[in-house]
Amino acid sequence: MNRTLTTPRLPDTARRDSFPRRAARLLLRGPASLTAPAARWAVNLLAVAGAGLLVWSGVLHLQLWSEGYRSISVIGPLFLVQGIASIVLAVALVAFRRLVLLAAGAALAAGTAVGLLLSASVGLFGYTESLAVPSAQTSLVVEFTGAALLAVAAAIVLAAPLLRRRS
Repeated sequence: MNRTLTTPRLPDTARRDSFPRRAARLLLRGPASLTAPAARWAVNLLAVAGAGLLVWSGVLHLQLWSEGYRSISVIGPLFLVQGIASIVLAVALVAFRRLVLLAAGAALAAGTAVGLLLSASVGLFGYTESLAVPSAQTSLVVEFTGAALLAVAAAIVLAAPLLRRRS
């Protein structure tokens, strides 16, 4: 009698629906997973418009960095990183249009705008900015608008499965 002990195997559905797999599926969801054509179009248009605003914000920060912000301790390198990250994220967003990229773009745009507001009100890393300069006003409009567009696109992608279950 040769008995071997084996661990009970989980059904395929239990292994397939583990939390990390569900989270990955959710974050990698894009407009192609939407069944309604109007929702797909809306997400695609919002993603492309939001990516365009991310590029605008990135170019604005790179321009300010090259015009003198590079010499400001901490703030200068952050302007360079923000400019590059915004453009790279915008390209990835247009190419792949996934929920994780929509959320990252919204967070980057909102975070950049909030950083400017903090810098203008209480100072940030020892530097105080003025909202009276035109680039600051443009930056706030571009970044908050981009954040809103990308957040709405992400919300549509997130809400679609919930709405499908109800119907």
